[in-house]
Amino acid sequence: MSKLLSEFKKFAVKGNAIDLAVGVVIGTAFGKIVTSLVSDVVMPPLGIAVGRVDFASLAVNLGTGADGKPVLVRYGLFINTLIDFLIVAFVIFMLVTLINKLKSPPANPEPATPTERPCPQCLSVIPIKAQKCAHCCSSVTPA
Repeated sequence: MSKLLSEFKKFAVKGNAIDLAVGVVIGTAFGKIVTSLVSDVVMPPLGIAVGRVDFASLAVNLGTGADGKPVLVRYGLFINTLIDFLIVAFVIFMLVTLINKLKSPPANPEPATPTERPCPQCLSVIPIKAQKCAHCCSSVTPA
């Protein structure tokens, strides 16, 4: 049992587990911000633009349930949630793209200056400043 607890402790204090926990907390807070953005900023003007419609109130009444309350398919709330998801997905896509660009090497690194070349007589590799090939002993013009 103590081995299990020590392994759990190692896992919990590792950077990856802590990073994951911080990511979940920040993601939850970001989700609330996006929900507010959609509900309070995006949907009201969109509702006016499509004919003064409150998307949150859009629903199809399927009848009355056993408890006497209406049974509704609230597709307007689904539209709000879908827009929430699209905004979050787009922001995550942009962040991942940015992180990948920062991690990747430059697109066109400068080529290294060559230090060797082939011998014109025997095609062995010789230093670029060599005047004589060490393999075939032929004279070569220095580069």
